[in-house]
Amino acid sequence: MTDETAGRTYVVTGSASGIGAATAAMLRERGAEVIGCDLDDAEIHADLSTPDGRRALVEHVNAHGRVDAVLAVAGGGRTGLLETNYFGAVATLEGLRPLLARSRAPRAVVVSSTSSLAPADERVVRACLDGDEVAAVALLDAEPAIGGVTGGYGIAKRALNRWVRRTAPTPEWAGAGIALNVVAPGVVDTPAAAYIFADEDIRAAVEASSPQPFGGFPGRPEWIGELICWLGGAGNRFVTGQVIFADGGAEAALLGDLHWR
Repeated sequence: MTDETAGRTYVVTGSASGIGAATAAMLRERGAEVIGCDLDDAEIHADLSTPDGRRALVEHVNAHGRVDAVLAVAGGGRTGLLETNYFGAVATLEGLRPLLARSRAPRAVVVSSTSSLAPADERVVRACLDGDEVAAVALLDAEPAIGGVTGGYGIAKRALNRWVRRTAPTPEWAGAGIALNVVAPGVVDTPAAAYIFADEDIRAAVEASSPQPFGGFPGRPEWIGELICWLGGAGNRFVTGQVIFADGGAEAALLGDLHWR
């Protein structure tokens, strides 16, 4: 099985560190052209927590003129979590969809998280899915506790999973030959997760609440990147609309066979 990467052009958001950097490095090693986007240390500098930053990203990529895959990895951080992880990701994918549609094998992948499994306030999720960023952010600002232990990050990822499940089978995506999938990592050794490993009590609590029996705790960025590369490659001919948990078995350990009862 091949991912057919060489000669393709990829947009990778969050390319300066963590999973995004690992993915971009793999793609370049395999002969792809990578247009990286991040706050700094990237081909395109853009802040996806803001509407202006999202527009700048789309404008810069459109000026390039050719894209075969969009890998929306950017996320994490300690501020603007809802804005970046949901609205920034969706704006990137929607904004670049017309450019993707020109490719012979267009693919899109967005990174979620096992945090999407945490309970989430339906009012905020609904505001996200309705595209009402002002209302979603206002709800979180007014009632910070509704974010639960994962805060706006978990809510954003849950909404993102639902957006992809709704969007991927539509004429604009699947009907145009564009595969759109989610990769949901468990706890991975990245700069965004450094606070977990800096405190033994936090590390123990996170590991206990989200066990990763296969591969250990934490995972490695390149393990996630490998899956992203395949889903975003021309070799993916039949997978779309899926939320794939690359989490060492955490989702299965936590939910068991719940979805199949």
